[in-house]
Amino acid sequence: MPAARSSSPLNRRYLQVGCSIVWCLLAAGPIFGFAALKPVLIEQGVYYEKCNVDVSLSSLVTHGSSSCTEQDLALNFMFTLAAVVTNVTALLVGAVLDRYGPRVSGIIGSALLAMASALFINGKSFTASENAFISLVDPYLCGYTVLALGGPFCFISSFHLANAFPQNLGLVLALLTGAFDSSSALFLGYRLVYTHFIEADTHLEISLSDFFKFYLIVPLFIFGCQLFVMPHESYKLESVKKTAGETTSLLVSLSDVEEQAKPDPSRRASIAVSMVSSSRPGRYERRFSTISQLNDNAHQAEIDYEAETSPRRGGVYGILHGSSIKEQLSSLWFVIMTLFTTIQMLRINYFVATLKTQEDFLFEEETALKLNHFFDLALPLGGLISIPFIGLILDNLATGPVMLIITVVSVVIGVFGLLNQSVVYPILGMLLLVVYRPFYYTVVSDFVAKVFGHENFGTVYGTIICISGCMNLVQPLLDRLTHEKFGMNPTPVNVGLVSLTGILGTWLLLFIKQQENGVKRRHLELEAENALEFDIPS
Repeated sequence: MPAARSSSPLNRRYLQVGCSIVWCLLAAGPIFGFAALKPVLIEQGVYYEKCNVDVSLSSLVTHGSSSCTEQDLALNFMFTLAAVVTNVTALLVGAVLDRYGPRVSGIIGSALLAMASALFINGKSFTASENAFISLVDPYLCGYTVLALGGPFCFISSFHLANAFPQNLGLVLALLTGAFDSSSALFLGYRLVYTHFIEADTHLEISLSDFFKFYLIVPLFIFGCQLFVMPHESYKLESVKKTAGETTSLLVSLSDVEEQAKPDPSRRASIAVSMVSSSRPGRYERRFSTISQLNDNAHQAEIDYEAETSPRRGGVYGILHGSSIKEQLSSLWFVIMTLFTTIQMLRINYFVATLKTQEDFLFEEETALKLNHFFDLALPLGGLISIPFIGLILDNLATGPVMLIITVVSVVIGVFGLLNQSVVYPILGMLLLVVYRPFYYTVVSDFVAKVFGHENFGTVYGTIICISGCMNLVQPLLDRLTHEKFGMNPTPVNVGLVSLTGILGTWLLLFIKQQENGVKRRHLELEAENALEFDIPS
Protein backbone atom coordinates (compact mmCIF):
# COMPACT_ATOMS: atom_id res chain seq x y z
CA MET A 1 0.00 0.00 0.00
CA PRO A 2 1.63 3.30 -1.07
CA ALA A 3 1.96 5.97 1.55
CA ALA A 4 0.15 9.28 1.59
CA ARG A 5 2.52 12.22 1.75
CA SER A 6 2.64 14.28 4.92
CA SER A 7 3.12 17.25 2.59
CA SER A 8 -0.64 17.37 1.92
CA PRO A 9 -2.16 20.84 2.44
CA LEU A 10 -2.02 21.82 6.09
CA ASN A 11 -5.69 22.81 6.28
CA ARG A 12 -6.74 19.45 4.87
CA ARG A 13 -4.62 17.59 7.42
CA TYR A 14 -6.19 19.63 10.22
CA LEU A 15 -9.65 18.81 8.84
CA GLN A 16 -8.84 15.10 8.66
CA VAL A 17 -7.60 14.96 12.25
CA GLY A 18 -10.62 17.01 13.39
CA CYS A 19 -13.10 14.68 11.69
CA SER A 20 -11.40 11.61 13.12
CA ILE A 21 -11.55 13.08 16.64
CA VAL A 22 -15.28 13.75 16.23
CA TRP A 23 -16.14 10.23 15.15
CA CYS A 24 -13.82 8.71 17.77
CA LEU A 25 -15.77 10.70 20.39
CA LEU A 26 -19.01 9.18 19.13
CA ALA A 27 -18.06 5.72 17.91
CA ALA A 28 -14.61 4.51 18.98
CA GLY A 29 -15.55 2.99 22.34
CA PRO A 30 -19.04 3.91 23.54
CA ILE A 31 -19.46 0.39 24.92
CA PHE A 32 -17.12 1.33 27.78
CA GLY A 33 -19.83 3.64 29.07
CA PHE A 34 -21.61 0.50 30.24
CA ALA A 35 -21.62 1.63 33.89
CA ALA A 36 -23.80 4.60 32.87
CA LEU A 37 -26.01 2.56 30.53
CA LYS A 38 -26.64 -0.37 32.88
CA PRO A 39 -29.25 1.39 35.09
CA VAL A 40 -31.22 2.30 31.95
CA LEU A 41 -31.07 -1.30 30.72
CA ILE A 42 -32.39 -2.50 34.07
CA GLU A 43 -35.11 0.19 34.06
CA GLN A 44 -36.26 -0.90 30.60
CA GLY A 45 -36.38 -4.54 31.62
CA VAL A 46 -33.55 -5.91 29.50
CA TYR A 47 -33.01 -9.55 30.58
CA TYR A 48 -35.62 -9.20 33.32
CA GLU A 49 -37.10 -12.49 32.09
CA LYS A 50 -34.05 -14.23 33.56
CA CYS A 51 -35.23 -13.35 37.05
CA ASN A 52 -37.57 -15.74 38.80
CA VAL A 53 -40.66 -13.81 39.85
CA ASP A 54 -40.74 -15.79 43.09
CA VAL A 55 -37.04 -15.21 43.73
CA SER A 56 -36.12 -14.86 47.37
CA LEU A 57 -34.63 -11.67 48.76
CA SER A 58 -31.32 -13.45 49.33
CA SER A 59 -30.77 -13.82 45.60
CA LEU A 60 -31.03 -10.11 44.94
CA VAL A 61 -27.68 -8.50 44.24
CA THR A 62 -27.66 -6.21 47.30
CA HIS A 63 -29.04 -3.04 48.85
CA GLY A 64 -32.36 -3.05 47.07
CA SER A 65 -30.97 -3.31 43.55
CA SER A 66 -33.72 -3.87 41.01
CA SER A 67 -31.80 -6.66 39.30
CA CYS A 68 -31.42 -10.25 40.39
CA THR A 69 -28.18 -12.20 40.18
CA GLU A 70 -28.90 -13.82 36.80
CA GLN A 71 -29.99 -10.55 35.21
CA ASP A 72 -26.90 -8.82 36.61
CA LEU A 73 -24.61 -11.54 35.28
CA ALA A 74 -26.32 -11.45 31.87
CA LEU A 75 -25.88 -7.68 31.61
CA ASN A 76 -22.26 -7.93 32.74
CA PHE A 77 -21.63 -10.66 30.16
CA MET A 78 -23.03 -8.37 27.47
CA PHE A 79 -20.32 -5.85 28.32
CA THR A 80 -17.61 -8.51 28.72
CA LEU A 81 -18.29 -10.02 25.31
CA ALA A 82 -18.33 -6.58 23.72
CA ALA A 83 -15.02 -5.66 25.39
CA VAL A 84 -13.47 -8.92 24.16
CA VAL A 85 -14.74 -8.35 20.63
CA THR A 86 -13.40 -4.79 20.64
CA ASN A 87 -9.92 -6.05 21.42
CA VAL A 88 -10.00 -9.20 19.30
CA THR A 89 -11.15 -7.15 16.33
CA ALA A 90 -7.90 -5.16 16.52
CA LEU A 91 -6.09 -8.02 14.77
CA LEU A 92 -8.63 -8.08 11.93
CA VAL A 93 -8.56 -4.29 11.68
CA GLY A 94 -4.76 -4.31 11.58
CA ALA A 95 -4.73 -6.79 8.70
CA VAL A 96 -7.40 -4.87 6.75
CA LEU A 97 -5.63 -1.57 7.43
CA ASP A 98 -2.24 -2.88 6.28
CA ARG A 99 -3.70 -4.38 3.10
CA TYR A 100 -6.55 -2.12 2.02
CA GLY A 101 -5.86 1.19 3.74
CA PRO A 102 -7.74 3.43 6.20
CA ARG A 103 -10.62 4.36 3.91
CA VAL A 104 -11.86 0.79 3.51
CA SER A 105 -11.46 0.22 7.26
CA GLY A 106 -13.51 3.33 8.05
CA ILE A 107 -16.30 2.38 5.65
CA ILE A 108 -16.52 -1.11 7.19
CA GLY A 109 -16.73 0.50 10.62
CA SER A 110 -19.59 2.79 9.58
CA ALA A 111 -21.54 -0.17 8.15
CA LEU A 112 -21.14 -2.12 11.41
CA LEU A 113 -22.32 0.84 13.50
CA ALA A 114 -25.43 1.12 11.31
CA MET A 115 -26.08 -2.60 11.74
CA ALA A 116 -25.76 -2.32 15.53
CA SER A 117 -28.21 0.57 15.56
CA ALA A 118 -30.71 -1.48 13.55
CA LEU A 119 -30.52 -4.33 16.08
CA PHE A 120 -31.26 -2.00 19.01
CA ILE A 121 -34.02 -0.21 17.11
CA ASN A 122 -35.80 -3.52 16.52
CA GLY A 123 -34.87 -5.08 19.89
CA LYS A 124 -38.40 -5.51 21.23
CA SER A 125 -39.60 -6.83 17.87
CA PHE A 126 -36.99 -9.59 18.02
CA THR A 127 -37.84 -10.64 21.56
CA ALA A 128 -41.61 -10.59 20.92
CA SER A 129 -41.43 -12.37 17.56
CA GLU A 130 -43.30 -15.66 17.16
CA ASN A 131 -40.81 -16.78 14.54
CA ALA A 132 -38.65 -19.48 16.16
CA PHE A 133 -35.46 -18.41 14.37
CA ILE A 134 -35.84 -14.68 15.06
CA SER A 135 -36.73 -15.28 18.70
CA LEU A 136 -33.40 -17.10 19.15
CA VAL A 137 -31.50 -13.92 18.26
CA ASP A 138 -30.54 -11.82 21.28
CA PRO A 139 -30.79 -8.28 19.81
CA TYR A 140 -29.14 -6.61 22.80
CA LEU A 141 -26.18 -8.96 23.03
CA CYS A 142 -25.73 -8.95 19.25
CA GLY A 143 -26.26 -5.20 18.97
CA TYR A 144 -23.78 -4.36 21.72
CA THR A 145 -21.26 -6.80 20.22
CA VAL A 146 -21.59 -5.38 16.70
CA LEU A 147 -21.27 -1.88 18.17
CA ALA A 148 -18.02 -3.06 19.76
CA LEU A 149 -16.95 -4.54 16.43
CA GLY A 150 -17.38 -1.28 14.55
CA GLY A 151 -15.48 0.87 17.04
CA PRO A 152 -11.95 -0.44 16.30
CA PHE A 153 -12.46 -0.11 12.53
CA CYS A 154 -13.13 3.61 13.04
CA PHE A 155 -10.52 4.14 15.78
CA ILE A 156 -7.44 2.16 14.66
CA SER A 157 -7.80 3.34 11.08
CA SER A 158 -7.19 6.88 12.41
CA PHE A 159 -3.76 6.14 13.92
CA HIS A 160 -1.90 6.91 10.70
CA LEU A 161 -3.05 10.55 10.87
CA ALA A 162 -0.46 11.09 13.62
CA ASN A 163 2.20 10.75 10.90
CA ALA A 164 0.71 13.77 9.13
CA PHE A 165 2.28 15.87 11.91
CA PRO A 166 5.64 14.16 12.63
CA GLN A 167 6.78 16.78 15.14
CA ASN A 168 3.61 16.31 17.20
CA LEU A 169 3.04 12.60 16.69
CA GLY A 170 2.57 11.90 20.40
CA LEU A 171 0.06 14.74 20.77
CA VAL A 172 -2.09 13.54 17.86
CA LEU A 173 -2.07 9.99 19.26
CA ALA A 174 -3.08 11.41 22.64
CA LEU A 175 -5.95 13.37 21.03
CA LEU A 176 -7.26 10.27 19.28
CA THR A 177 -6.93 8.08 22.36
CA GLY A 178 -8.49 10.78 24.52
CA ALA A 179 -11.43 10.91 22.13
CA PHE A 180 -11.70 7.12 22.29
CA ASP A 181 -11.74 7.21 26.07
CA SER A 182 -14.23 10.07 26.17
CA SER A 183 -16.60 8.20 23.86
CA SER A 184 -17.95 6.48 26.98
CA ALA A 185 -19.77 9.78 27.62
CA LEU A 186 -22.22 8.88 24.86
CA PHE A 187 -24.24 6.60 27.12
CA LEU A 188 -23.79 8.93 30.08
CA GLY A 189 -25.47 11.68 28.06
CA TYR A 190 -28.24 9.30 27.10
CA ARG A 191 -28.81 8.25 30.72
CA LEU A 192 -28.95 11.88 31.90
CA VAL A 193 -31.54 12.77 29.26
CA TYR A 194 -33.49 9.58 29.96
CA THR A 195 -33.51 10.27 33.72
CA HIS A 196 -34.50 13.92 33.18
CA PHE A 197 -37.66 12.98 31.28
CA ILE A 198 -38.54 10.34 33.85
CA GLU A 199 -38.11 12.69 36.81
CA ALA A 200 -39.88 15.58 35.07
CA ASP A 201 -42.95 13.33 34.66
CA THR A 202 -43.41 14.52 31.08
CA HIS A 203 -44.82 11.16 29.99
CA LEU A 204 -41.98 11.03 27.46
CA GLU A 205 -39.43 8.23 27.39
CA ILE A 206 -36.43 8.04 25.09
CA SER A 207 -36.15 4.28 24.77
CA LEU A 208 -33.12 2.43 23.43
CA SER A 209 -34.89 2.22 20.10
CA ASP A 210 -35.40 6.00 19.98
CA PHE A 211 -31.80 6.70 20.98
CA PHE A 212 -30.32 4.52 18.24
CA LYS A 213 -32.55 6.07 15.61
CA PHE A 214 -30.75 9.35 16.34
CA TYR A 215 -27.41 7.54 16.51
CA LEU A 216 -27.71 6.50 12.84
CA ILE A 217 -26.37 9.99 12.03
CA VAL A 218 -22.92 8.88 13.26
CA PRO A 219 -22.25 6.07 10.72
CA LEU A 220 -23.54 8.35 7.96
CA PHE A 221 -21.06 11.05 9.05
CA ILE A 222 -18.16 8.57 9.08
CA PHE A 223 -19.10 7.23 5.65
CA GLY A 224 -19.21 10.74 4.19
CA CYS A 225 -15.85 11.67 5.73
CA GLN A 226 -14.19 8.57 4.31
CA LEU A 227 -15.43 9.38 0.82
CA PHE A 228 -14.76 13.11 0.69
CA VAL A 229 -12.24 14.08 3.39
CA MET A 230 -9.92 11.25 4.43
CA PRO A 231 -6.92 10.02 2.38
CA HIS A 232 -7.16 6.70 0.60
CA GLU A 233 -3.65 5.64 1.70
CA SER A 234 -2.07 5.84 5.13
CA TYR A 235 0.26 8.66 6.10
CA LYS A 236 3.68 7.20 6.85
CA LEU A 237 6.85 8.74 8.18
CA GLU A 238 9.53 8.99 5.53
CA SER A 239 12.43 6.71 6.35
CA VAL A 240 16.05 7.75 5.99
CA LYS A 241 17.17 4.20 5.29
CA LYS A 242 18.51 3.55 1.79
CA THR A 243 17.70 0.49 -0.28
CA ALA A 244 20.29 -2.16 -1.04
CA GLY A 245 20.76 -0.87 -4.58
CA GLU A 246 21.23 2.72 -3.40
CA THR A 247 23.72 1.59 -0.77
CA THR A 248 25.79 -0.45 -3.24
CA SER A 249 25.85 2.37 -5.76
CA LEU A 250 26.96 4.81 -3.12
CA LEU A 251 29.77 2.54 -1.96
CA VAL A 252 31.12 2.15 -5.47
CA SER A 253 31.03 5.87 -6.26
CA LEU A 254 32.42 7.28 -3.00
CA SER A 255 36.18 7.65 -2.85
CA ASP A 256 36.44 10.64 -0.57
CA VAL A 257 34.25 10.49 2.54
CA GLU A 258 34.98 14.03 3.61
CA GLU A 259 33.61 15.44 0.35
CA GLN A 260 30.46 13.39 0.62
CA ALA A 261 29.75 13.90 4.35
CA LYS A 262 27.38 16.84 4.02
CA PRO A 263 25.39 17.99 7.07
CA ASP A 264 22.12 16.80 5.50
CA PRO A 265 20.71 14.39 8.15
CA SER A 266 18.57 12.54 5.59
CA ARG A 267 21.77 11.07 4.11
CA ARG A 268 23.46 10.23 7.39
CA ALA A 269 22.48 6.58 7.38
CA SER A 270 23.96 5.82 3.96
CA ILE A 271 27.08 7.89 4.58
CA ALA A 272 27.66 6.09 7.86
CA VAL A 273 27.71 2.83 5.89
CA SER A 274 30.21 4.20 3.39
CA MET A 275 32.44 5.37 6.25
CA VAL A 276 32.60 1.81 7.56
CA SER A 277 34.01 0.44 4.32
CA SER A 278 35.73 3.30 2.48
CA SER A 279 37.54 5.27 5.17
CA ARG A 280 40.09 2.64 6.11
CA PRO A 281 43.36 2.87 4.09
CA GLY A 282 44.32 -0.37 2.42
CA ARG A 283 40.89 -1.99 2.83
CA TYR A 284 39.19 -0.99 -0.40
CA GLU A 285 38.04 -4.57 -1.03
CA ARG A 286 35.65 -4.39 1.95
CA ARG A 287 33.40 -2.04 -0.03
CA PHE A 288 31.92 -5.08 -1.76
CA SER A 289 30.92 -7.09 1.32
CA THR A 290 27.49 -8.69 1.37
CA ILE A 291 24.44 -6.50 0.75
CA SER A 292 22.72 -7.80 3.89
CA GLN A 293 25.57 -6.57 6.08
CA LEU A 294 25.47 -3.17 4.40
CA ASN A 295 21.77 -2.85 5.02
CA ASP A 296 22.21 -3.88 8.64
CA ASN A 297 24.79 -1.15 9.12
CA ALA A 298 22.61 1.40 7.35
CA HIS A 299 19.63 0.42 9.47
CA GLN A 300 21.68 0.69 12.67
CA ALA A 301 23.00 4.09 11.61
CA GLU A 302 19.44 5.26 11.02
CA ILE A 303 18.38 4.11 14.48
CA ASP A 304 21.43 5.75 16.06
CA TYR A 305 20.66 9.04 14.35
CA GLU A 306 16.99 9.01 15.37
CA ALA A 307 17.86 8.05 18.96
CA GLU A 308 20.30 10.95 19.18
CA THR A 309 17.95 13.55 17.73
CA SER A 310 14.69 12.64 19.48
CA PRO A 311 14.34 11.99 23.22
CA ARG A 312 11.27 9.80 22.74
CA ARG A 313 13.31 7.44 20.56
CA GLY A 314 16.09 6.70 23.00
CA GLY A 315 16.64 3.55 25.02
CA VAL A 316 15.43 0.49 23.10
CA TYR A 317 13.96 2.38 20.17
CA GLY A 318 14.22 0.39 16.95
CA ILE A 319 15.44 -2.81 18.58
CA LEU A 320 13.16 -4.96 16.38
CA HIS A 321 12.74 -2.59 13.43
CA GLY A 322 13.33 -4.47 10.20
CA SER A 323 12.80 -7.90 11.78
CA SER A 324 10.37 -10.31 10.16
CA ILE A 325 6.88 -10.59 11.57
CA LYS A 326 7.72 -14.14 12.74
CA GLU A 327 10.74 -12.90 14.67
CA GLN A 328 8.74 -10.07 16.22
CA LEU A 329 5.82 -12.25 17.35
CA SER A 330 8.15 -14.88 18.82
CA SER A 331 10.29 -12.37 20.73
CA LEU A 332 10.24 -11.99 24.50
CA TRP A 333 9.30 -8.33 23.91
CA PHE A 334 6.00 -9.47 22.44
CA VAL A 335 5.34 -12.13 25.10
CA ILE A 336 5.90 -9.90 28.12
CA MET A 337 4.02 -6.92 26.70
CA THR A 338 1.06 -9.14 25.78
CA LEU A 339 0.89 -10.59 29.30
CA PHE A 340 1.12 -7.15 30.89
CA THR A 341 -1.52 -5.74 28.54
CA THR A 342 -3.81 -8.68 29.30
CA ILE A 343 -3.81 -8.12 33.04
CA GLN A 344 -4.31 -4.37 32.68
CA MET A 345 -7.20 -4.82 30.31
CA LEU A 346 -8.78 -7.42 32.57
CA ARG A 347 -8.51 -5.13 35.59
CA ILE A 348 -10.02 -2.14 33.79
CA ASN A 349 -12.90 -4.03 32.19
CA TYR A 350 -13.69 -5.98 35.36
CA PHE A 351 -13.94 -2.72 37.30
CA VAL A 352 -16.16 -1.03 34.69
CA ALA A 353 -18.50 -4.03 34.47
CA THR A 354 -18.83 -4.60 38.22
CA LEU A 355 -18.56 -1.03 39.53
CA LYS A 356 -22.16 -0.90 40.71
CA THR A 357 -22.10 -4.22 42.55
CA GLN A 358 -18.67 -3.52 44.06
CA GLU A 359 -19.67 -0.16 45.49
CA ASP A 360 -23.03 -1.56 46.65
CA PHE A 361 -21.17 -4.14 48.73
CA LEU A 362 -18.54 -1.80 50.15
CA PHE A 363 -20.69 1.26 50.97
CA GLU A 364 -24.21 2.32 51.85
CA GLU A 365 -26.69 2.54 49.00
CA GLU A 366 -26.67 6.37 48.78
CA THR A 367 -22.86 6.55 48.88
CA ALA A 368 -22.55 3.79 46.30
CA LEU A 369 -24.94 5.60 43.96
CA LYS A 370 -22.94 8.84 44.27
CA LEU A 371 -19.68 7.00 43.54
CA ASN A 372 -21.24 5.35 40.52
CA HIS A 373 -22.40 8.71 39.13
CA PHE A 374 -19.02 10.27 39.91
CA PHE A 375 -17.25 7.58 37.88
CA ASP A 376 -19.71 7.95 34.99
CA LEU A 377 -18.79 11.62 34.74
CA ALA A 378 -15.07 11.24 35.46
CA LEU A 379 -14.45 8.51 32.86
CA PRO A 380 -15.00 10.64 29.73
CA LEU A 381 -13.48 13.76 31.33
CA GLY A 382 -10.35 11.81 32.23
CA GLY A 383 -9.67 11.15 28.57
CA LEU A 384 -9.80 14.87 27.78
CA ILE A 385 -7.78 16.02 30.79
CA SER A 386 -5.01 13.52 30.16
CA ILE A 387 -4.39 14.51 26.52
CA PRO A 388 -1.64 17.16 27.04
CA PHE A 389 0.10 15.06 29.69
CA ILE A 390 0.13 11.97 27.48
CA GLY A 391 1.60 13.94 24.58
CA LEU A 392 4.32 15.48 26.74
CA ILE A 393 5.32 12.18 28.31
CA LEU A 394 5.43 10.18 25.08
CA ASP A 395 7.23 12.91 23.12
CA ASN A 396 9.94 13.40 25.75
CA LEU A 397 10.54 10.05 27.48
CA ALA A 398 11.99 6.79 26.26
CA THR A 399 10.37 3.38 26.70
CA GLY A 400 11.82 2.52 30.11
CA PRO A 401 10.64 5.61 32.04
CA VAL A 402 7.20 5.44 30.39
CA MET A 403 6.67 1.82 31.42
CA LEU A 404 7.88 2.61 34.95
CA ILE A 405 5.18 5.29 35.24
CA ILE A 406 2.57 2.87 33.90
CA THR A 407 3.49 0.14 36.38
CA VAL A 408 3.66 2.37 39.46
CA VAL A 409 0.36 4.14 38.71
CA SER A 410 -1.40 0.84 38.02
CA VAL A 411 -0.32 -0.65 41.35
CA VAL A 412 -1.31 2.53 43.23
CA ILE A 413 -4.78 2.41 41.65
CA GLY A 414 -5.17 -1.17 42.82
CA VAL A 415 -4.09 -0.34 46.35
CA PHE A 416 -6.60 2.54 46.56
CA GLY A 417 -9.32 0.15 45.42
CA LEU A 418 -8.55 -2.17 48.32
CA LEU A 419 -8.82 0.59 50.94
CA ASN A 420 -12.52 1.02 51.75
CA GLN A 421 -12.23 2.53 55.23
CA SER A 422 -13.06 5.92 53.73
CA VAL A 423 -14.80 7.09 50.57
CA VAL A 424 -11.70 9.20 49.79
CA TYR A 425 -9.65 6.19 48.66
CA PRO A 426 -12.03 4.88 45.97
CA ILE A 427 -12.45 8.45 44.68
CA LEU A 428 -8.67 8.84 44.37
CA GLY A 429 -8.49 5.45 42.68
CA MET A 430 -11.19 6.44 40.19
CA LEU A 431 -9.46 9.74 39.42
CA LEU A 432 -6.22 7.94 38.70
CA LEU A 433 -7.97 5.23 36.69
CA VAL A 434 -9.79 7.59 34.33
CA VAL A 435 -6.46 9.29 33.50
CA TYR A 436 -4.49 6.05 33.45
CA ARG A 437 -6.84 4.26 31.03
CA PRO A 438 -6.26 6.48 27.94
CA PHE A 439 -2.61 6.84 28.88
CA TYR A 440 -2.13 3.09 28.97
CA TYR A 441 -3.83 2.39 25.63
CA THR A 442 -1.77 5.15 24.00
CA VAL A 443 1.40 3.69 25.52
CA VAL A 444 0.65 0.28 23.99
CA SER A 445 0.48 1.72 20.47
CA ASP A 446 3.52 3.92 21.14
CA PHE A 447 5.44 0.91 22.54
CA VAL A 448 4.70 -1.15 19.43
CA ALA A 449 5.82 1.69 17.14
CA LYS A 450 9.07 2.23 19.11
CA VAL A 451 10.08 -1.39 19.56
CA PHE A 452 8.59 -3.18 16.52
CA GLY A 453 8.37 -0.34 13.97
CA HIS A 454 5.64 0.80 11.58
CA GLU A 455 6.16 -1.84 8.89
CA ASN A 456 4.20 -4.50 10.81
CA PHE A 457 2.50 -2.13 13.23
CA GLY A 458 -1.07 -3.17 12.41
CA THR A 459 -0.35 -6.89 12.77
CA VAL A 460 1.74 -6.66 15.96
CA TYR A 461 -0.56 -4.17 17.70
CA GLY A 462 -3.64 -6.07 16.60
CA THR A 463 -2.23 -9.39 17.84
CA ILE A 464 -1.38 -7.98 21.28
CA ILE A 465 -4.85 -6.49 21.69
CA CYS A 466 -6.51 -9.60 20.24
CA ILE A 467 -4.82 -12.01 22.65
CA SER A 468 -5.44 -9.68 25.57
CA GLY A 469 -9.09 -9.41 24.60
CA CYS A 470 -9.53 -13.18 24.37
CA MET A 471 -8.09 -13.57 27.85
CA ASN A 472 -10.80 -11.20 29.09
CA LEU A 473 -13.22 -14.11 28.73
CA VAL A 474 -11.95 -14.98 32.21
CA GLN A 475 -13.91 -11.97 33.49
CA PRO A 476 -17.32 -13.72 33.70
CA LEU A 477 -15.65 -16.45 35.77
CA LEU A 478 -14.28 -13.82 38.15
CA ASP A 479 -17.70 -12.17 38.26
CA ARG A 480 -19.49 -15.42 39.10
CA LEU A 481 -16.78 -16.27 41.62
CA THR A 482 -17.42 -12.93 43.34
CA HIS A 483 -21.19 -13.51 43.36
CA GLU A 484 -21.23 -17.11 44.52
CA LYS A 485 -17.92 -17.93 46.22
CA PHE A 486 -17.05 -14.69 48.01
CA GLY A 487 -20.56 -13.49 48.83
CA MET A 488 -20.31 -10.35 46.59
CA ASN A 489 -17.01 -9.33 48.21
CA PRO A 490 -14.75 -8.06 45.36
CA THR A 491 -11.59 -7.83 47.51
CA PRO A 492 -10.14 -11.34 46.87
CA VAL A 493 -10.34 -10.93 43.09
CA ASN A 494 -8.92 -7.40 43.23
CA VAL A 495 -6.00 -8.54 45.39
CA GLY A 496 -5.13 -11.23 42.84
CA LEU A 497 -5.26 -8.81 39.91
CA VAL A 498 -3.10 -6.19 41.66
CA SER A 499 -0.54 -8.84 42.60
CA LEU A 500 -0.27 -10.02 38.99
CA THR A 501 0.18 -6.40 37.91
CA GLY A 502 3.13 -5.95 40.26
CA ILE A 503 4.78 -9.21 39.15
CA LEU A 504 4.40 -8.66 35.39
CA GLY A 505 5.27 -4.96 35.62
CA THR A 506 8.50 -5.72 37.48
CA TRP A 507 9.41 -8.39 34.91
CA LEU A 508 8.82 -5.95 32.05
CA LEU A 509 10.91 -3.19 33.67
CA LEU A 510 13.82 -5.54 34.38
CA PHE A 511 13.71 -6.85 30.81
CA ILE A 512 13.72 -3.32 29.35
CA LYS A 513 16.69 -2.39 31.53
CA GLN A 514 18.56 -5.49 30.42
CA GLN A 515 17.89 -4.75 26.75
CA GLU A 516 18.92 -1.09 27.14
CA ASN A 517 22.26 -2.22 28.55
CA GLY A 518 22.65 -4.62 25.64
CA VAL A 519 21.92 -1.86 23.12
CA LYS A 520 24.51 0.43 24.74
CA ARG A 521 27.07 -2.37 24.68
CA ARG A 522 26.45 -3.11 20.99
CA HIS A 523 26.75 0.58 20.14
CA LEU A 524 30.15 0.74 21.85
CA GLU A 525 31.29 -2.40 20.01
CA LEU A 526 30.11 -0.98 16.68
CA GLU A 527 31.91 2.31 17.31
CA ALA A 528 35.11 0.46 18.17
CA GLU A 529 34.86 -1.78 15.12
CA ASN A 530 34.17 1.09 12.73
CA ALA A 531 36.60 3.59 14.24
CA LEU A 532 38.72 5.39 11.63
CA GLU A 533 42.33 4.29 11.34
CA PHE A 534 45.09 6.81 10.67
CA ASP A 535 48.72 6.28 9.80
CA ILE A 536 51.09 7.65 12.43
CA PRO A 537 53.06 10.43 10.73
CA SER A 538 56.78 9.71 10.47
